[in-house]
Amino acid sequence: MKIILSACLCGINCKYDGGNNLNDKAVELLKSGKALPVCPEQLGGQSTPRIPHEIIDSTGEEVLDGKGVIKGPEGDDVTDEFLKGAQETLKIAQAIGAEYAVLKARSPSCGFGKIYDGSFTGNKKYGNGVTAALLKRNGIKIYTEENIEELIDLI
Repeated sequence: MKIILSACLCGINCKYDGGNNLNDKAVELLKSGKALPVCPEQLGGQSTPRIPHEIIDSTGEEVLDGKGVIKGPEGDDVTDEFLKGAQETLKIAQAIGAEYAVLKARSPSCGFGKIYDGSFTGNKKYGNGVTAALLKRNGIKIYTEENIEELIDLI
């Protein structure tokens, strides 16, 4: 069984601010050999560190359908980079036969169930990030670090 895992959860410094979101359970999955770390934002061409971005007035599903944008607080449009990162992540997931993904909660790429609302105030809305939405559309079951134990119990 193979799992795609947000690289920041493994302690890899790829988060927008140059840091990571180290999660012990994610590291356990990585060490078990069952998980492969990826950072969709880096795969899409974003640098680290980078300014934060949010999905504006839509969700990841709508961005995939050409009906939404991802911007920074100054209005820079990085939608194409996020879409590229989602596509590259899907290619990797398909190449390894991944059935599951553990992604960073609330991220405009990886968020699942809830994401930041586009106001850059920390408020959240229901929806998925672009990568999470694309992986889900392609039959990959999504978890976040907030419910990673459910996946560990399953496998």
